[in-house]
Amino acid sequence: MTQAAKHLVLAGGGHVHLSVLEMLAQRRPAGLETTLITPAPFQNYSGMLPGWIAGHYTLDECRIDLRPLAEAAGVRLIVGRVTGMDADQHRLHLDDGSTMDYSLLSLDVGSETDTADLAALGERLLPVKPLDDFFVQWPLLMATALETPGFRISVIGGGAAGVEIALAASHRLREADSTARIDLVISETGLLPGHAAGVVKRAQQSLNKAGIGIHRARARASESGLVLADGTQFPADKVIATTGARPLGWLAHCGLKLDARGYILVDAHHRSLSHADVFAAGDTCARADVRMARSGVHAVHAGPVLARNLLATIEGGDLQTYQPRRRSLYLLATGPRHAIASWGRWSAEGAWVWRWKDRIDRRFMNRFALPGSAISAATPASAERKC
Repeated sequence: MTQAAKHLVLAGGGHVHLSVLEMLAQRRPAGLETTLITPAPFQNYSGMLPGWIAGHYTLDECRIDLRPLAEAAGVRLIVGRVTGMDADQHRLHLDDGSTMDYSLLSLDVGSETDTADLAALGERLLPVKPLDDFFVQWPLLMATALETPGFRISVIGGGAAGVEIALAASHRLREADSTARIDLVISETGLLPGHAAGVVKRAQQSLNKAGIGIHRARARASESGLVLADGTQFPADKVIATTGARPLGWLAHCGLKLDARGYILVDAHHRSLSHADVFAAGDTCARADVRMARSGVHAVHAGPVLARNLLATIEGGDLQTYQPRRRSLYLLATGPRHAIASWGRWSAEGAWVWRWKDRIDRRFMNRFALPGSAISAATPASAERKC
């Protein structure tokens, strides 16, 4: 890459780009101009979302202030959304109508919740993604639920997100002596697909203990709320959708090579298969060589590899491969300060698993807490706070 062409653009402020900012703060190539485009100056951490819903964390404890990180890395930060791209012209389109050219691009723009069967719910629908929007809407939902006797919340999706959100919401409402009801609607894929039978059993017991109704049928929008696959009308005042992910719509016309579902196809280095000046990681991409679950676990682990590959592309050097782990550790919050551990066939649960999860989450947050950030003001990096 020539000296005159060194403009690195980071689109999205997700987990992966935290590692890039960290790298640039330690080692910034001479003559490099870097721009970070992100919808908000904070990154909300999905790993602490259930704990925040349950009332165990404050908002500041769950978000990372990107501004001091960008400043330390010498990166210009633009608050805005990417709404389009012309890969052949090396150009991005932003939501304010402006464009930005790049010589090297890294995409960490995430995905959105697939709500195709639920869109008719209108304002009664709350998708878990984009996560920034969910963090804004959840307190409003809680206020309405607490003010409305018999308020009914349905969580759609039997994966980890659906289970954790249903349990967290139930705990928060019970703590407030609310009469609101939580239901979990799961499809034919069942509860926690991909997890061992022991994990599913533990989650089922937690849901039963919390009094959460479990409905094993696909759901779509109806006038009263939801209608299940067998025709049962299911009233719901609010529907939280955790129904899997779909790629952002603008990717369909970006010019990059995509997979059958519309995700950016990348190689083992997380470089686009069609454009060598574009890298992608996190929920917005699909590996061409290996199947990889859409999990924040992979985003965290792929971040340092992508950061080194961007640097190698700028300075010249060999690219590194990100090899996904054969199995990943999942720590599922169950509402109170209690959690379930899932790793392959092994599982465990208890307050000690919650403390384990809390330490991991806080360590991750403290890693990116610089002086002057909202996180460092709430939780000093040198001190580990207990829940």
